[in-house]
Amino acid sequence: MFAAAKSTENSPRPSIGFHALTLATFFGASAAPTPLYRIYQESFSVSPVMITVIFAVYAFALLAALLTAGSISDHLGRKPVIFFALVLEIVAMGLFVVASGPAWLIAARIVQGLATGIAGASIGAALVDVDRARGQIVNSIAPLCGMAVGAVGTSALIQYGPFPMHLAYALLLLAFTLQAAAIWLTGETGGTRPGALGSLIPRVTIPKQVKRPLSLVTPINIANWTLAGFYLSLVPSLVASTTGSRAPLTGGAVVTALMVSGAIAVYLRRGKTAWANLAFGVSAKTLGILIVVAGVHLANVPLLLIGTIFTGAGFGTNFLGSIGTIMPLAKPDERAGLLSAFYVQSYLAFSLPAILAGFLAKSAGYALTTDIYATAILLLMGVGLMSIRADRRKIAESAA
Repeated sequence: MFAAAKSTENSPRPSIGFHALTLATFFGASAAPTPLYRIYQESFSVSPVMITVIFAVYAFALLAALLTAGSISDHLGRKPVIFFALVLEIVAMGLFVVASGPAWLIAARIVQGLATGIAGASIGAALVDVDRARGQIVNSIAPLCGMAVGAVGTSALIQYGPFPMHLAYALLLLAFTLQAAAIWLTGETGGTRPGALGSLIPRVTIPKQVKRPLSLVTPINIANWTLAGFYLSLVPSLVASTTGSRAPLTGGAVVTALMVSGAIAVYLRRGKTAWANLAFGVSAKTLGILIVVAGVHLANVPLLLIGTIFTGAGFGTNFLGSIGTIMPLAKPDERAGLLSAFYVQSYLAFSLPAILAGFLAKSAGYALTTDIYATAILLLMGVGLMSIRADRRKIAESAA
């Protein structure tokens, strides 16, 4: 169990707002390269496959961080671990600023992935420490809001600001530096316990009582993050290829629509049960994906945006439903480890299919790649929803 964190009458109070903003900034930085991928492709003469590799190494590094350091804040306390993640992110932003080719981008994304993996687990656990109910909502909304701002903000800076490949990262570097200083003004939300070195041994920690619920939501969660990986790696290039619109804000707006509608859906449905959110999410996402496919084949940007709004509502609500299914079942000293396991699953789905999409886009084109991805995502969601319904029916029958 946690040792009680030291506190005095004059100790700073834990701030859910600061932790929410910091988490959002990390995820905003993760989405900042998305509008730049097409520019990198043209400036550095790299293929769609290389672009998806640059995208995916971030997720692989994030997974490595989760597997080794995902539960370290359960042992050392939240504040020092969050500070270390902020320092790593500052280094990553510096590498982006000086990047002059794909090797620099890969290095930056690796460091960024390590930082975000450590931050995601430790800040996510800190939010639940401060307020269990609100913390779960913020854990769902903050990443989506951050990615939305990161995508559209970078798009606007590219289109209207100077130094299109550097300005966004310079501003983010400043933001993370300020947050690294400010973290010491907040209160410690967790505690300490022995075993820090042992916790660095790679493992996936899933509490016994969470294993079955997690297995049931897995198909829906995989479908969710496969979609997110596709949007964040290839959608700006897809928009330019299929519609002819090469304005950075057009592709950025489509990605942003996914995240904004997701965040709004999470907020509006925050009081619903996990099952109700999953059922709503699958329905909204199915409708949205069908409209997106139509928009791609008709080369119609408004249809793409409308479909993405529905898809994003389903994406956010499915994320909320998945988190709401598993996190209430975890004990306080299991939260960071469980979040790490959940993100391992999520980011494998986020990265591996994205690399496949890069190969498909190069050989078969963006439209056919979209069709294949849409079919796979719809099938996964259908399997997941039917499995959960069958399990609920079985529990109801056994209780009768």
